[in-house]
Amino acid sequence: MDTICIVCPIGCRLTITKDTTNPDGYIVSGNQCKRGERYGILEMTNPTRVITSTIKINNSHLKRLPVKTNGAIPKDMNFKCMELINSLEVEAPVKVGEVIIRDILGTGIDLVASRSME
Repeated sequence: MDTICIVCPIGCRLTITKDTTNPDGYIVSGNQCKRGERYGILEMTNPTRVITSTIKINNSHLKRLPVKTNGAIPKDMNFKCMELINSLEVEAPVKVGEVIIRDILGTGIDLVASRSME
């Protein structure tokens, strides 16, 4: 499998191949650092993503509140997570870092406000 590493701004082009002699089960090439190797292995075994989005906010000077997950969730849950996020609505005021949904979809990760709004 070929992919581009998203760990840092370099954007290394990774090639990930299965290898039963490797304890991780995969060989990663094209990476310029160990983080790229780890990313490549995780992409094959347990891909995750941080979600960033907005939700509707009432009684504020803006209509949308930026939110994000405070950790990565399994990639296959992204669409389900976005369905839930798109259904949300909060009331101002909201402080940056305030938890909007605790343990979103049972992942152990919280959805938090990315900005304060009065």
